[in-house]
Amino acid sequence: MARTVTSRHPYPDRVTDMSASLRRRPVRAILAAALVALAVAGCGGSEGSTTQCALDGCTITFPRGAGGEVSVLGVTARLVGVEGSVATVEIAGNTIQVPVGGEAAAEGFTVGLQRLTEDEAVVQVRLGGGNG
Repeated sequence: MARTVTSRHPYPDRVTDMSASLRRRPVRAILAAALVALAVAGCGGSEGSTTQCALDGCTITFPRGAGGEVSVLGVTARLVGVEGSVATVEIAGNTIQVPVGGEAAAEGFTVGLQRLTEDEAVVQVRLGGGNG
């Protein structure tokens, strides 16, 4: 018995699969954009602290001595204190010590101390690292 082919395309099933894939691309792009917006919007400062967030993490400027607290990347970060060139930072409930120019890891975050002056401590928080 002969089979009748109504499509001119040699692989009609692949055309259908490809068109379904093309329809999913805009949905994926929208979801990716939403995740980026949430990551960047997930930063907020208080008590004189400022935050700047990007895709790779957040930079927080804490005033020294004020005990500022911020919400970044879904967790709370707080400058506990400074002694010499080492800042004590609490991130996601864990207290770590970070020297100027150094990094420490806690609960899935890498925390770096970029700069320490008489007036402020500049801390960077990135996803990745630690016991997360």
